[in-house]
Parts: sequence; C-alpha cells; structure tokens
Amino acid sequence: MTDEEQITALIKNWTTAVHTGDLAAVLADHSPDIVMFDVPPPERGVRGLDEYRETWPPFFQWQASGAVFEVVSLEVTAGTDVAFAVALLRCGTAAELEQDPEARLRLTIGFRKNDGRWQVTHEHHSFTDKSSPPENSEAEIRSLHQGWFDGTTRSDLDALMTNVAPDVVSYEQSGQLQVVGIDDVRERCRVGLDSSSGRIDFDIPELAVRVSGDLAVAWGLDRIVADGEESISRGTRVFEKRDGEWFMIHQHLSFPLAEG
Repeated sequence: MTDEEQITALIKNWTTAVHTGDLAAVLADHSPDIVMFDVPPPERGVRGLDEYRETWPPFFQWQASGAVFEVVSLEVTAGTDVAFAVALLRCGTAAELEQDPEARLRLTIGFRKNDGRWQVTHEHHSFTDKSSPPENSEAEIRSLHQGWFDGTTRSDLDALMTNVAPDVVSYEQSGQLQVVGIDDVRERCRVGLDSSSGRIDFDIPELAVRVSGDLAVAWGLDRIVADGEESISRGTRVFEKRDGEWFMIHQHLSFPLAEG
C-alpha cells in the first residue's frame, strides 16, 4: 500500500475502535508523546499516552447512550516521514443529529513515521461554535421588541405572537394568577387591542437587555398610549434560544401598589 493508503486504513481502524469502545485498538499506533487538543478541557491539551488513555472511558460511556462516531470525509497528505489528515465525522446522539443533521466533528491528525511505521503524534478535535456573539443576540432581542411595537400600532395580532413560545407563561397586571400558553396570551392581547377605538402605541423607552448563552432577559417600563391616554407599567421578559431562534418564554407585567 502507499503511505496514504496505510494512513487511511489506520484512521478507519481507529474510528471503528472508538465506535466499538475497544480501548486497546484506540491506543494502537499512537506515539507515547502524543498531544491531543480535544473538545473538552484542559486548555493545555492532553499530553502523553497515559493522559490520552484516560480521556476515552467517559467518552465510551456517553457513546453507549446511542451516539455515533463515523467518518464522512477524509483527506490524507503524506511526505517521507511526516503526514497529516483532515476529516469530518458524524459524532453525536440520534437526538442531537436529528436536531442538527449537518453537525460535524472536525478532526486533524498528525503522523510521524518511526521505523517504517506510521504513528499518530497529534490529534485536534473540535466542533464549530454556533452561539451568537452577545451583541448580535442583544440586537435580535431588541428587534423582536420593535416588531411587537410596530405590530401594536397596526393592531396586528399575529405580529404580537411572533417569537412567543407555545409554552409561554405570563404574569399580567390584572386578571388570573397566570396566563399559560400562547393561545391564552393571544386572547389577552386581542382583548387589549379591542379595548381601544383608535390607534395604540407601545414602546419601552429605556429597554435593557442581558444575554448569556441561550437565555436572555429584557426589562423596562412599558409605555402604552391608547385613545390619548398614557399608561406606564413594569415589564420583564425572558427569552430562550430554540433551534437558533429566540422565543419569549416568560413575561411579568405589573403596576406598583398605591401607597397608603
């Protein structure tokens, strides 16, 4: 076999061993001084065959839940005594891959030839970071609010339900203790729109937004002007990113109690 064919066979044997949980076969053809940059910590990477060995039992345990580890694409480039390969792998549980079928584990492998035999000296595993930068997420949350402001002005009930989660829970200023589900929240909005004979304007002059990962919270003083009358209430809204899109999962609206 050519060097490229030897390395290709080595990688395929390795991925099969990973998939079946065969630790001895996973370690085979790896240099004692291997350095691996893995998806989990540590930042310094895993250094030496002993540390490399210790990373695999937890992975095998996770994989036993039904995860796959299989090569989708593989390219090998070999020199006289140094070579490297780049590969994309399907790596995840059935649920994870159903949610994101195009997700791929990226793999780069470095090789060195010792005594005529190729050995793995370096592995680098990674997934792409698909989280949005906080400033982008904040802009998306603000854009959602602007859509609700504009929808209120147009008396567009469908626009007011945009990006409201089906399982939303709302604490309203009055009425029942809590409003649960998008249908009941929609009905409360319909009643609010129908309560005015003319235009209704809604805005939050000083909207604050904080984002952390797939959760965000926004708060401010809701200003509503209907039939020439202005009312101001307190509003807090919580958002969750689901399948890459923000949805409001909770809102809390209130007026302060009168003193005395």
